[in-house]
Amino acid sequence: MPSGRHLLTRIPAPFLFALCALLLPLPGWSAELDGAGLSLAWAIPFAGVLLSIAVLPLLMPALWHHHFGKIAAAWALAFLLPFAALHGAHAALAISVHALVAEYLPFIILLTALFTVAGGICVRGNLHGTPALNTGLLALGTLLASIMGTTGAAMLLIRPLIRANDDRKHTVHVVVFFIFLVANAGGSLTPLGDPPLFLGFLKGVDFFWTARHLLGPMAFLCGALLLIFYGLDRHFYLNREERRPFDPTPDSAWQLEGRVNFLLLGAVVGLVLMSGLWKPGVATELMGAPLEWQNLLRDGALLGVILVSLWLTPKSARSGNEFGWGPMLEVGKLFAAIFLTIAPVIAMLRAGEQGAFAAVVRAVTGPDGKPDDVMYFWMTGLLSSFLDNAPTYLVFFNTASGDARELMGPLASTLAAISAGAVFMGANSYIGNAPNMMVKAIAEERGIRMPSFFGYMAWSAGILAPLFIVMSFLFF
Repeated sequence: MPSGRHLLTRIPAPFLFALCALLLPLPGWSAELDGAGLSLAWAIPFAGVLLSIAVLPLLMPALWHHHFGKIAAAWALAFLLPFAALHGAHAALAISVHALVAEYLPFIILLTALFTVAGGICVRGNLHGTPALNTGLLALGTLLASIMGTTGAAMLLIRPLIRANDDRKHTVHVVVFFIFLVANAGGSLTPLGDPPLFLGFLKGVDFFWTARHLLGPMAFLCGALLLIFYGLDRHFYLNREERRPFDPTPDSAWQLEGRVNFLLLGAVVGLVLMSGLWKPGVATELMGAPLEWQNLLRDGALLGVILVSLWLTPKSARSGNEFGWGPMLEVGKLFAAIFLTIAPVIAMLRAGEQGAFAAVVRAVTGPDGKPDDVMYFWMTGLLSSFLDNAPTYLVFFNTASGDARELMGPLASTLAAISAGAVFMGANSYIGNAPNMMVKAIAEERGIRMPSFFGYMAWSAGILAPLFIVMSFLFF
């Protein structure tokens, strides 16, 4: 059994830093950063995380594969240590606690719950990846994403889709379009679909408002992507050398294992709804970070759902899915650094005209002082491609008005543009939405050579960007 000292060395530095905050008897320090007083230099660690994710797997794959957690932690410390030197250790600890406890932990707990529950549902039996079947599976996943979340739908269907096509030579395009549709665009109709929309729900946006206002843009984008995919997949499928001589997955009868996880998936949905509808008005603070009771209850119950799923799911179901924690660990480590280093970037955006990103704020405002919907769509979308789309949505939600009633009323078109940009353009890069990286990791575990960071962006620029330009004229 490993010693306590050995286990301690395996804990990422940012978590140890935040743990100190919980153990020391410190006063309540505000976790809010004054973005007006921050220079662009504070964005360097965040840029470093993004560049590391983009470049190192391509240039130094062995180093990245074995040490990506340490590299991410180093960039987090590159922000925290200078901040502590300038503003004091207590302030740095408060920022860490707010980022990790109040924001990162709820985010990663929900993702882990969906990953665990969906990973316990095993669809046995070999499908044959014809263009019609692949397009049908993508359409099904797109519809499910708004019901069970992009993470849940992606984790449920990515393995059966890969198995169905494991006798084909060209499979990269199948996974890429899966990310476009199931891991992103499909989650645009309800607050359960994607974290940005859930944040809007918590801010007072009606549950069905999104479906009413994004149905048209979603139908256009997903319909166009499915048509493009079918044509591309049919092109590859008709090639005589496309099929391998032997199918790695032999034919077998259809079976569904781990059905109890459908009930647990319903519990996850119910807990998320509860946290948005039940407002007891009771909260506690941890170093300036508010912890509301309904959110604590949700997160605690979600941890219970994870344990119940691991307990009740037959081992054969998880082994049939080749379930492993690798994709979740990768997402968890990288997004811990992202949530820490993004704090000054978000603060500078929130500072508006007084912040280092004043040009961004001016770009979304027309000459008459009113919101420019097209620019809100593109600015929210482009930033969501590289920042986490949930806080980016929140920044532009507050920039436009911050009042849910006004945004659902006179500024409804602006809120629709913000919502569409955050959800749809999360597909522009691997780091735009957490399920993107999880799908990529699972595909690579199954032997599919996925495009590099920039290689994937070539796909998104060539296919998604023209559709977004058309959407600008049609809807915004």
